[in-house]
Order: sequence, then C-alpha cells, then structure tokens
Amino acid sequence: MTQRTTPFTLEQVGTGTARFPSAGPIPTVTDMSVDPYILTRMSKAAHVEALQFWPQEKGTYPGLVVLHEAWGLNVQIKELANRLACEGYAVIVPNLYTRQGGMVTANAEAAGMLMARAKEADLLQDISQCCEFLNTRDYVKRNVHGVIGFGMGGTLAIKFMSQRKRLRTAVSFYGALRPPFDFLNNLHCPFLYHWAGADESVNAADIEQFRRTAQEQGKRVTIHTYDGAPHAFCDETRKETYRPDAAQTAWDRTMEFLAESFKADL
Repeated sequence: MTQRTTPFTLEQVGTGTARFPSAGPIPTVTDMSVDPYILTRMSKAAHVEALQFWPQEKGTYPGLVVLHEAWGLNVQIKELANRLACEGYAVIVPNLYTRQGGMVTANAEAAGMLMARAKEADLLQDISQCCEFLNTRDYVKRNVHGVIGFGMGGTLAIKFMSQRKRLRTAVSFYGALRPPFDFLNNLHCPFLYHWAGADESVNAADIEQFRRTAQEQGKRVTIHTYDGAPHAFCDETRKETYRPDAAQTAWDRTMEFLAESFKADL
C-alpha cells in the first residue's frame, strides 16, 4: 500500500507493552505511581497481553482496539497498528492467543488449531477489557473507542460491536458474517464491512440478507465489495492473496470512515 500523508510520522509514535487482568479493575497510571508494587499483587488469573501504539504529542486521542488474524499477533498487524497511530489514534492490539502462550505461526494448519482452541467468550471479554484499559490512559479520550479486525479478528469485531453500547465505531475486514443477525438489535455504532468478493467462506446471499436487515432496522451499516479479491487481500505478507489496489482502496475508505465516526469527539 502507498503511504498517505498522516498527522504523525513513525518517529512520533510511541510503543509499549501492556499486561492486565482479563476481568476486574485495571490499575491506573496514578494507582501505579502511588503503589509501584500493585501489579505484583494483582490476581494470577487470566491476563491480557497487548501492544500499544500512540502519538507522542501531548493530547488525547480516540482509542482503537485492533484484532489480529488467525496467524497471531504478527509483523503485519504491528505495522497496521503503527499506521493507525500515525493517523492520530491510540491503538491497543491484544494478543488473542495469550492463553495459548501467545503463539504466532505462518502455517495454515497450526493457525486453524489455535483459532479452534480459543474460546470466543474469553476473547470477547479480553476485548472489552482492552477498552477499559484504554480508559486508564491519560492520552486516550474516555469511552471514545472503536474496534477494527482482520479475518478472525474481523469476525470478533462483528461479535463484539453489539456487546458494548458505548462503542463509537466498528470495522471488519473479511470477517465471517452469517445469519442469524439478531445482534443487529443491539448495534448502536456505525459499522463498516469490507467483503472480499472471491472469499468462498462468505455467502453472497448472507451479505444481502445482512444488508437488507440492517436497512430495515435503520442501522448505520456500510458494505464495500472488492470483486475478485480473495480473503486476506490486505495482507502484504501473503503474496498469493494480496491485492494492492483493493487493499489501498479499503484502507482509504477505512480512514474516512473512522474520521467520520469520531468527528464529534475530536
């Protein structure tokens, strides 16, 4: 993909790691400054491990939770998160395989096994906690959050967007979109779906049913179709599926969509 002119450069983006409980309260920066050992006394139950990317210029920014594909939290997703931070977003990328040792793979069979072992309820809880974590950062606008996912992460974005009423926006790149679509009853934010036209895992009739149901309910849903593009057409590391023109168009549309979604909060 070609580089856009962005508000910040890579040199102006800070990075870091995060680890916090998958449930319960999350210590704030103030908590940790008052009690430097608070993290050592936290529950030993399941934790979320994540990467952070945010503009270093003093200010507050909308938060984005970025959800990776079945391959794990790989270089491709890190680069996308960096690019989003350059656009002016405070980004957190949870490792959705933390409970499985945080594995990353390029093997399709191994990726399928990792995805199958992951429990959806646990992952959705982790994503919710990422939003709560963002609320503890002094550079993030409180409760001004969105979610954006790719592949497996795109499917989770669809699942999650109707579970958090305060979510500002949601974007799914070629996530699974299958009926029933009852979750639309609880969807309160605008949703952008990028459909890979040659993705055999997604049924055209299901997409049309989703579009029609969303329109009937007055939901703010936008669907873009990329004719001839396969699943994972935005993944530059997979030469067999990468389609640079479609990827660039999808990225530009996503940036416009996010800017519009957060317009009232800027």
